[in-house]
Amino acid sequence: MLRHLRISALIAVALAGALAVTGCGGVPSNGVAKVGDTTITKSQFNHWLAAAAKQQAQSQPGAPTSAAVPDPPNFTKCIAEKQQQPLPSGAQKPPVAQLKAQCKQEYDGLTMQTMQFLISAEWLQQEAKKRGVKVSDAQVRTSFESQKRQAFPKEADYQKFLQRSGRTEQDLLFQVKLSVLTNQLQAKVVQGKSTVTQAQISAYYAKNRQRFAQPESRDLLVVLTKTQAKAKQALSQLQAHKAWKDVVKKFSVDTASKAQGGKLPGVTKGTQERAFDTAIFTAKKGQLKGPVKTQFGYYVFQVTKITPASQQTLAQATDTIRNLLKSQGQQKALNDFVKDFQKTYRDKTECAKGYVTTQCKNGPKPQTSAPSQPGQPQGAPPSSGGGSPSGAPPGAPPSSGGAPSGAPSGGAPSGGASGTGP
Repeated sequence: MLRHLRISALIAVALAGALAVTGCGGVPSNGVAKVGDTTITKSQFNHWLAAAAKQQAQSQPGAPTSAAVPDPPNFTKCIAEKQQQPLPSGAQKPPVAQLKAQCKQEYDGLTMQTMQFLISAEWLQQEAKKRGVKVSDAQVRTSFESQKRQAFPKEADYQKFLQRSGRTEQDLLFQVKLSVLTNQLQAKVVQGKSTVTQAQISAYYAKNRQRFAQPESRDLLVVLTKTQAKAKQALSQLQAHKAWKDVVKKFSVDTASKAQGGKLPGVTKGTQERAFDTAIFTAKKGQLKGPVKTQFGYYVFQVTKITPASQQTLAQATDTIRNLLKSQGQQKALNDFVKDFQKTYRDKTECAKGYVTTQCKNGPKPQTSAPSQPGQPQGAPPSSGGGSPSGAPPGAPPSSGGAPSGAPSGGAPSGGASGTGP
């Protein structure tokens, strides 16, 4: 009996220990989420949340540049910071309840963005490992240095960026690593999906022959007037061989063609009002025609050039069709991959209470009509245009949104070079 009690006590202690290190739903107490066997830690989350809050403050005029993360549940510091911000002339000081609501909204938004990013980064790394997609430290460093030189010609500018963004160089290196992994993963997904046979090209051409046809087009000289009387005056002067540009300048109310001396090139059938369209395509080249009544006024015109309809041959269209079918094949492969990728990793992602997103299996279901594409968390360096290195090599295969939906797009950074935050 005593032996049985001792064994029961040992089991109870073991269970207590397990519960002590495990949060809600199997997420360890030091974590915010778990993807398979990998825990996304609170340390990672806090690092990126702080950087996001700092960047958000930078984007708000009058906000303190050293803004702290909104501090739930009372948001005391956040409210105090907002109270210190200057108010527009004549504006009343907002009540504390209103400021608290703003702080909560900001915190919830930053939390959602940060969680989406951290989960997406983990999904990407796990999928890359499963498919044998690797990137070396040397590759990352080379890409990073190249982009750094383009974005920051001066070292001082780069150091200022690090201070403003709340990020470290290790964060940016990891950003580049994720971007390169994303593009290599995409390349692997579409590998072998770009083969297009001549039979496929011929079938597409036969089914879409009209897409490779050019209809007849006509170049015109036109005068548009408000009244029939003015149109007849314009016609009379043109019949007297007065220069079109002079007649157009004097009579026309159509600013577009008037600016071109009355020229209206490349008109195809069905693009003009019915009466005018009929007159254009029954007129002979060089004839003066009009006035033609339309809802816009009265046209006098002359056909100056007729370009006959043409049809591209299969041989002429082959390269265009091959590229189109190749792109479609790659896109389908990526779309199929994305659908499976999202489901697979959502099913193995569990989030702690207070950190739940649509990417978590214990979270709300994502909208199936337009899956969310988590981009950079707020505060991430810009992906182009003189901000910071984006890490996205050119020529990456197309996909829905550029990267597998649910994976970081264009190299959003994650928690440090090893995937863990400082």
